[in-house]
Amino acid sequence: MNTIDFSPLYRTTVGFDRMATLLNSALGAEPATYPPYNIESTGENRYSISIAVAGFSESDIELEVERGVLSVRARKEKDDVERHYLHRGIASRSFERKFNLADHIEVTGAQLSNGLLHIDLVKEVPDAMKPRRIAIGSPTATGMGSVAA
Repeated sequence: MNTIDFSPLYRTTVGFDRMATLLNSALGAEPATYPPYNIESTGENRYSISIAVAGFSESDIELEVERGVLSVRARKEKDDVERHYLHRGIASRSFERKFNLADHIEVTGAQLSNGLLHIDLVKEVPDAMKPRRIAIGSPTATGMGSVAA
């Protein structure tokens, strides 16, 4: 079992508990191979996830974002046609794939074309989170007041 001690990191960072949990779970997880997918950067602060979903229609696929996790689920209804395969290489089994999203990553859309589900994401950092200058002033200017002797 692989575990990493993140305690030195906690001495100089605040609020990265989720990152340590993600890293630990990634180290211990079995790599999932179905369905195959790509994650690509499509521009500054723009990303795309493409998932191979051959045989699934839009009504079979469900996307959900909850607490920073994008879940993609597909359920294939059984058809009433009895089939006798000589070779079956196209999987049409149900699946659930989860992607952990960084802070401020939003899903902006999804399209299904040519057997690929494309999910568009963008990182939108709120103005309050962007770098800003802090003025240095006297203690009375910041509301601290002076200390009486």
